[in-house]
This record gives sequence, structure tokens and C-alpha cells, in this order.
Amino acid sequence: MSENNYQAVVAAPSFALGIRCSNDEITAIDFIEPRPEQAPTTPLAAEAVRQLHAYLADPNFVFGLPLRPAGTTFQRRVWEQISAIPTGQTHTYGQLAKNLKNAPRAVGQACGANPYPLVIPCHRVVATGGAGDKKLGGFARERGGFLLDIKRWLLTHEGSLPG
Repeated sequence: MSENNYQAVVAAPSFALGIRCSNDEITAIDFIEPRPEQAPTTPLAAEAVRQLHAYLADPNFVFGLPLRPAGTTFQRRVWEQISAIPTGQTHTYGQLAKNLKNAPRAVGQACGANPYPLVIPCHRVVATGGAGDKKLGGFARERGGFLLDIKRWLLTHEGSLPG
């Protein structure tokens, strides 16, 4: 989808967040390359901007945005489990898979399909074992680069970067 379809853009320290929404529901939040803020074009986009700024200032902020229902039944179950991970903590793909009686790879794929990062904090799901970037696992279907740098920043921001 074209970047011109964002209803707002929020600038973060080393990335930006593109917000897509209807008048009533958030339809997607995208991690994008750093860029200037784009003023909200709808009241809901303005509220999303307010809440994203609140999270960037305080990682304990609790989101309250209306999200358009998305994903498969399994993805929604994974996202529900992820949403229950408290700020400052991480769970492994394996832990979530055990809770859901499924495979870690399937959990990872559901994490990668999350259309609402930060609101559904998939960055709090990490790999088992390893060190450094291997401990982080993937992020938004990527195993390195820009998106993994965002995951590292988010976990540091929340005080939960694994060693």
C-alpha cells in the first residue's frame, strides 16, 4: 500500500510509525523509515498519535484504540497472549507455543502478521537461547536490519532487552 495512504505519521527516535485508519477503527500501524511527522487527517488518527506519543514518553502507557478485527482465529489467539505480556517482560516463542499447544514457528508467523505493533506488543516475544541478536529472534517477518533495530530500541525503552 502506498505511503500516501497514512492518516498520520509519528516520528520516533530512529523510526516512524505510519497510521492507517477508518473513521472508527485503526486498520494498521506500520514501522517505516524515519521521517517528519504527518499531521492527522481524522479524529481517530489524532487520538492514535496522542497515544503513540504517550507510549514513546512512558513505556507503561496502556493503549485504548479501537482496532479493526484482523487475522485468523489462531493469529488472534496469539495476539491475545502477546497483549497479556506486561511491560518490562518478555516471553519466548516457545512459551507462547506451549500455552497455545502449537509450534514456535507458527507463533512467530502470527507475530509477523500483527497489523498493530506496539498496541499488540509483539516486540516482547523473543527467541529461546542464543545471545545478542539471536536472542531477539525476528521482528515483523525480518531477521535483521532496520526492523530488528526497532525491536531492540523498544525492548530497551521498556527495560526488558534480553542479554
